[in-house]
Parts: sequence; structure tokens; C-alpha cells
Amino acid sequence: MGLHHRYASLLKGVQDTLNAGREEEMAQLRAQISHAFDGMMQALYSQKGAQFNISILETPKVQEFIETHSSALDSSFQQIEMSNTMRDRLQRSDYIFSGMKAFHELNEAFPSLLDENGNRKPFERFLNDVRKIDSTYNANYLRAEYNFVHASAEMAAKWEEYMEDGDRYNLQYRTAADDHVRPEHAALHGVTLPPSDPFWEVYYPPNGWGCRCDVVQVRKSKYQVTGHDEAMKLGEQATSRDKKGIFRFNSGKQGKTVPDYNPYTISRCRNCDIAKGKLKLAFVPENELCEACQLIRQCERLRSEIIKHGKGTIEISHHVNREDNDFERLMQVAQFFAKDGAKVVLTPKMSRPPKFDYDCVYGSLKDTPYYGKCPDLKIGEFWYEHEGFVTSNPKRAFSNMLGHGLKQSDRVIIDKPDLTDAYMKRIIAQRIIDGQHITEVWVKEGNKLRCLYKKSEE
Repeated sequence: MGLHHRYASLLKGVQDTLNAGREEEMAQLRAQISHAFDGMMQALYSQKGAQFNISILETPKVQEFIETHSSALDSSFQQIEMSNTMRDRLQRSDYIFSGMKAFHELNEAFPSLLDENGNRKPFERFLNDVRKIDSTYNANYLRAEYNFVHASAEMAAKWEEYMEDGDRYNLQYRTAADDHVRPEHAALHGVTLPPSDPFWEVYYPPNGWGCRCDVVQVRKSKYQVTGHDEAMKLGEQATSRDKKGIFRFNSGKQGKTVPDYNPYTISRCRNCDIAKGKLKLAFVPENELCEACQLIRQCERLRSEIIKHGKGTIEISHHVNREDNDFERLMQVAQFFAKDGAKVVLTPKMSRPPKFDYDCVYGSLKDTPYYGKCPDLKIGEFWYEHEGFVTSNPKRAFSNMLGHGLKQSDRVIIDKPDLTDAYMKRIIAQRIIDGQHITEVWVKEGNKLRCLYKKSEE
């Protein structure tokens, strides 16, 4: 069964139940995505060769389309309260879903580059011929995807809230209780189980396109618990249309708006190591879909927000935790250097990351003593580590900051303790005599920085 037929089958009978609100907003999103689609087709038209090249996915025009589409999905849960960690995970899911969607659109458009005689068409004719692809993917499917992502995110936020209470309360399945509820979903209404029951791993809503079902906390003393086997049987019946089990997932537990197996992937994606974050550099893609997925996930790890500041820029990885205690101080450092024209990159902290993930961010540290470390920021072409200890003993604080910082980089920025420059320079000189490699030491005083030591170029 082709992709369009499979998608149409999944959407059959639920289009009329999709949320019809926010029409103006949806029209604006549709226009933005369509514009980005045109740019993506320009990139495809510029591609040389007789075979579709997966590397097109990382080109600027295609990345712009993926970002535009994923941002549209992100906007569906902008007003939903959740932790920043959960929001980041859901937005990552949207990006990967949008990337796989772009892969299919490009793959489907590629044959249209040539006319009936095997000659390359003029661009305007090619673009006109692929308009149907844009309409199908980015109009017909967009509404269903937008509403499903909204429902998934809403339920993920609730799951996060429920997990704070553990099994103190039971969870109860509720439908919208109106004429639009599917009979098979109506049978689940009232199913009551503790949060730890495996039922919620596969039948936590939404359980299909346009599903409006909900789960609420209830007191254990008020409702009788449903038998596990009975609940699983009802869940199986409720998702009977989902023959391949696409929607049997828990958005909150997995931190994903869309399951790994969806209309743009295949059943093996459900248990793939890539989706579980266990990808190694030795991984060999089995087909074009696997190769595209690998590249999209690599691009996602490199995503950043770029902020113009003064004459320079500050690039903040999407994986940087902005709630960290030292984020504000790192931003002050970044702003200091960016104002004079530097390109500053703030990088995420990684605890025992897979090599693939690490190299996506810190790959330029290869062949240096710091490969495997995670310095805080990159200024121009050089890596820096920031340290900011506070103790009642400034001499010990300086020694600790310098020692910890030099484990990450030979360029260190330190929050200035109450010490003289002469004392700090003596400590630096002694460490160099002892064999430590030190290139630069900066001290931060409020929002300002100054270079305390810089190795002379010989």
C-alpha cells in the first residue's frame, strides 16, 4: 500500500471530527509552509545526478521547510503548561516527524524533474507539476497532524503532572461524551487503573487521528479498578482501525508528540536503536528511509537559536537547559564577546552521551586532549570553560575553579574572587611550571570580562 493510500486509510472517517477552530491561524501556517515548500523544490531542482541524494535534507532550503513545518506543529501546544524539559522533547519529536515528511515529499517530487522525453523540465513547469504534493501533504494532512500533536502534547503535560503523584491516585479514561465519539472509544469510558499499569503505555490517548479522549486522576476510594485483562481487551477493540499499532504509545512517557512508527516511517522504526537514542557511528542504514532518519536526527542535534548581539551573534543549542544556574552568567560572557563581533556558541551539558550525539556538538575537539569533554562555549574557533565557585576562602575558590576549568579546556573564564591579579598570576605561573597547558585565563567581574593571562605566541 502506497503512502497516500495508507494515510487516507488512517484518516478515513475522522476528518469531520477534527478540530475546525483557529481557521485563520491554520491558513497562515499553511501559507508559510507552502512558501517553504517552494524553496525546498528549488533545492531539489538544483540537485545534480540521476538519483535522489539524501544529503539534500541538510541543505538550507530543506532545513527551512523542516523548521517551518515543525514550528507550525510546535505552535499547537504553545499555550499548554509543561516543564521546559518536556517541551524540548516534544519539539524534538515534531522536528524529526517534519523531517521524515520532507523526505517523502522530496522523494515523491524527484521523478517530476524530467519530462516524458527524459529531459529536465523548466523550473516553473516542474514547480507547477509538484503543487499537488504540496496540497496533499501540507493542506490535507496538516490539519490532522496539527490536531494530533496538540492532543498528544496536552496529554503529555497531564502525564508529567500525574507522575508527580505516582500511584497516589488512579487514572480514569474519559471520552468527550458527545455524538462524535467513536463507539470503540466509548467502550473505554470509565476504565480505571493505577498509573503504573501497562495499559497506559499503549492505550493512553490520543488513540487515533481526531481522538478527543482524556485521562483524569480519581480517588482510589471512589471508583472500582478495572481488571487489567478486561482493560487491555477494550483497548485492543478501541484501536482496531489501527491495524499496525501506530497509535499505541504514551506521549508523556516517551516524550514524543508522534510515535516513532507513523505514516512516514515503517514498523521497524518502533524498535530501532536510532529512535531510542542508542545510535553509534558504526550504524549502517538499511535503506533510504533509515539513511534519511539518521541524517535528520543528526541535523536535529545541531539545531540552534541564533541571536544577533552587537556586531556578532550568539548561537544557543536547542539542547541547552536555560534553567541551569549558570545559564545567565554564560549569556553575560557570550554577550561580552559578541558585542565586538565574535560568533559565540553555547553548548549543552552532556552526561555520558552516545558518541554520535557528542560529535554532532563537539566534533571539532577531535585530535585534541579535550576530546570527550564538554566545555561551556565556543568563541570564534576556540573552546572556553566557565567556572564560578563561591566560598568563604577565595584562594581555594580560585584554585578549584582553575583546576576544574582546565580539565575541560586550556582557555578558562573565572568569576573573579577577592584576590589580587598578582596572586592569581603567580598561581597560573606555578601551574605552567608544573606542566599544565594554559592558553588563556579571563576573569569575569559583573557583566565585564578582562584577560588576566594569555600565552605569548613564539
